[in-house]
Amino acid sequence: MPHHDTPGLPRDFLSPCVLLLLRERPTYGYDLLERIAEFGFDDTDPGGLYRILRKLETQGLVHSAWQESSQGPQRRTYELTAHGVEILTERAREFAAGERRVDAFLSRYVEVARSARTASTVAGI
Repeated sequence: MPHHDTPGLPRDFLSPCVLLLLRERPTYGYDLLERIAEFGFDDTDPGGLYRILRKLETQGLVHSAWQESSQGPQRRTYELTAHGVEILTERAREFAAGERRVDAFLSRYVEVARSARTASTVAGI
């Protein structure tokens, strides 16, 4: 799991992804580790995920508790707090605004690239 910024992704993108997964349903770390791959995180460092979960819990965005498991030992289950829902909503709004900016940039870039290809074709390059 990347600990640093990943090119093309918002800063600390993993944390809101974890919040979203917990908004879908409370769950335990291993389940989160498997589901986080849906967001393109293929470096599965369990320690990194658990550090993020502890940080989110310290910030009051996530709550955890030990739960009995029918499949073995107890599991620490994580769930989103009301404050976590608020922060997730804020981040989603920020991402939507960023997406509009990136879309505007890419549209203009494509147009300029097309014009440059057309100009080079006309010039015989």
